[in-house]
Amino acid sequence: MLSLKLNDAAVRAVGVLAGLDAAAPPGGLAPGLRDELSTGISHRGDVLTWADSAGDAGGAPSFFNDLTAWECSDSSFHLEDCVPVQVELVDSVPRITDDDQRILLLHGIAFALEFGRLVYGLDRPCPVRCIVATNETNATFRFHKIRPGEYWNHPELDEYRTELMAVIDIEP
Repeated sequence: MLSLKLNDAAVRAVGVLAGLDAAAPPGGLAPGLRDELSTGISHRGDVLTWADSAGDAGGAPSFFNDLTAWECSDSSFHLEDCVPVQVELVDSVPRITDDDQRILLLHGIAFALEFGRLVYGLDRPCPVRCIVATNETNATFRFHKIRPGEYWNHPELDEYRTELMAVIDIEP
């Protein structure tokens, strides 16, 4: 099962109410994101990581609150590093236009849907949450196993007033 939740700002930006075709990134998934997918994922003890992660969860959660926080830190990357959008520096602060935030969100959602194939392909598939967040300075993708009592994001996505948020749950 796959579940997609968006805050209201993301629903408007993606145009999801016009149909899922509106949610496809222009030109398809960016090659840089395809490269990220080719890395793969793997279980490492009680956590799920990128297959090439140097992180060691043996000591998790260490200074993290829980395993979910460890995974989110280890799995996080910036979408703008892989998707060709314009990031301008204004007074040494990155700025991403509303249009480019929308493009990053579309790529992040498409990436999460493709990421679902990696989850289903695990030798021990497990429920995974992907979180895509874009704002005027950056866009991130991260994932974690879904565990009772642990979460990274606020469950009420509309609490994120300055971000476009998408949460994709993949539950084999």
